Amino acid sequence: MGRVYAATLANFFLPGLGYIINAGDRMMLGPIWLIGVLGLTYVEFGIQEPQPHFYMVMFASVLIMNTAFAIDAFREGKALHGDAAPTAA
Repeated sequence: MGRVYAATLANFFLPGLGYIINAGDRMMLGPIWLIGVLGLTYVEFGIQEPQPHFYMVMFASVLIMNTAFAIDAFREGKALHGDAAPTAA
């Protein structure tokens, strides 16, 4: 289950990295998402001072998007690696 949680956290902070960690069907898309994230982060921080009202919209949008990426990586990881947590008898 550690791998699933690592992929979930990674996909929240750097969307795409979680897919690489999961090593599932989306693994090949991981680097593409990472490149997009780097560009989006550059723009996000570039507008922080000159356009603060746009920055808040961008920040909220990125937060929502990253949450969705984390949920997706968690679901993919559980489907690939199963639930390794012990179950009660």
